[in-house]
Amino acid sequence: MNTITKKRMKAFMIDLAVSTAVTGVAEYFLRKKIKSEAFHSLVTPVVVMYALEGAQLRKSGQTIGYKKLGLILENENKGPLTNDQLLKRMVYRDTWSTVKYLSERKEFEQNAGSIFPHDEYAGTVVQEV
Repeated sequence: MNTITKKRMKAFMIDLAVSTAVTGVAEYFLRKKIKSEAFHSLVTPVVVMYALEGAQLRKSGQTIGYKKLGLILENENKGPLTNDQLLKRMVYRDTWSTVKYLSERKEFEQNAGSIFPHDEYAGTVVQEV
């Protein structure tokens, strides 16, 4: 496994831990207003993770995990990241990315871990700082 791939996995775990903590705080306040347990199990974690990740990547191209591990997300055209790109990247990552990566693993390993299926789909690249 490539160095960038390992760093990306560790960064995702850090971001997941941060998102889980924020979700816990959000649920504490939302439980008084929204009584549906399904909402708190399905909707809240996804909305919190997408909002945190989107805001951080839009602002600096890095999440907390990316900063800790020295990674940055960039537009493959060297322009600024767009909201559309970030949303496409997150949704694709959480739906079809794993299936595509497992079926075409050798192709993605040639990129040294800087481009995964969701990066290819959204037109982004992960680089070391």
